[in-house]
Amino acid sequence: MKTLVFNGSPRKNGDTARSVQYLSDRLAGEVRVVDCYRADISPCVDCRYCRTNNGCCINDEMQDIYRYIEECSNIVIASPLYYSELTGRLLDTASRFQMYYSARYIVGKPFDIKPKRGGVVLIGGGSGTPEKASDTADFILRQIGVTQLGETVCFHNTDTADPFDSKFFLTKLCGLADFLNGRD
Repeated sequence: MKTLVFNGSPRKNGDTARSVQYLSDRLAGEVRVVDCYRADISPCVDCRYCRTNNGCCINDEMQDIYRYIEECSNIVIASPLYYSELTGRLLDTASRFQMYYSARYIVGKPFDIKPKRGGVVLIGGGSGTPEKASDTADFILRQIGVTQLGETVCFHNTDTADPFDSKFFLTKLCGLADFLNGRD
């Protein structure tokens, strides 16, 4: 089993990164984490190459990630909440999934991507809500082959508490790991 995790946090040792590690430690098989802030991935520039060709013409780290998407069993999006949304660099990375959309809806020749399980982990504080980010992450995951989506795991009071002091949060992360491992 292979799992691909998109980490949308700029903080290498922040709550999101710690959550990704906690989840990864409980997943069976190989886990690959894409650090959206440090990866060599340009955002989509709407060049429209993918409307007439198979794939994306931008030659960067995303080419290897496309191959991994097509062969993995699970995909997870993990992000802090910025203004109740996923981070900009995570959205930049996700914009490169435009080629899957174009293949399916414009060219009419969708990629043969095996069905996957997916999950969303959101960490935030402040006065916003996680629903918008959760909806965005769900939409992104469905565009790249996720057909079974686990319950979103969210801790939304980091201004006053540490998520790793919350038994509820840790239990939810373990539940997501069980779901991704096929033990649901």
